[in-house]
Amino acid sequence: MWLLATIIVFLFARWIAIKFNNPLLNPLLISLTILIPLLLVTKVPYGDYYADNRWINFLLQPAVVALAYPLYEQLPQIRRNWRIIMLACGVGSIMSMLTATTIAVMFNTDITLIASLLGKSVTTPIAMEVSSHLGGEPAIAAILVLLVGLFGAIFAYPIYNALNITHPIAKGLTMGTVSHALGTATCAEKDSKDAAFSSLALVVCGVITSILAPSFFAFSLWLMS
Repeated sequence: MWLLATIIVFLFARWIAIKFNNPLLNPLLISLTILIPLLLVTKVPYGDYYADNRWINFLLQPAVVALAYPLYEQLPQIRRNWRIIMLACGVGSIMSMLTATTIAVMFNTDITLIASLLGKSVTTPIAMEVSSHLGGEPAIAAILVLLVGLFGAIFAYPIYNALNITHPIAKGLTMGTVSHALGTATCAEKDSKDAAFSSLALVVCGVITSILAPSFFAFSLWLMS
């Protein structure tokens, strides 16, 4: 039942997004605003809803693998620009963790929340694993990833247009670095080249964050001592 309801709601959200072509009308955001109140009104536990939608969850992994195709199409550009790609992903990952750590320490945030914040700009499975390894809450990490991804999916292209950013490497790398899978999905709807570089940044930033997150967590502990 809930699998069918989810599909219908998402198709309706996609129709709304296409019809009005407004970045604020993101299909995921519309779907959440419909499904969450519906679950609350019907008093359906999240566990039951998740169980009914396990097939959609199963398809997430093949969907991520499918992103390798546009990546393969852009291999010549990736080879030519690998230095820029590594620099952008490295700086983006480091700044994401540094700003999150610094702001959290300034507000005297609980150390568990800091551990959950460090992976906010990488894809959900990596963020949850990083958070769990550092002693954070994987559920909080997942929510933060969702929020960051939604912000990128909604506001990135209007910002690109306002600043006249047109190069696919610039758009793709910034989107994948900051807004991971949700941003990459938005790129896939706009331009396959954007999606290729976004999916590449998603992977590279995930690796960099996994390696450096413990060091930034130790840095935050030092700042709080």
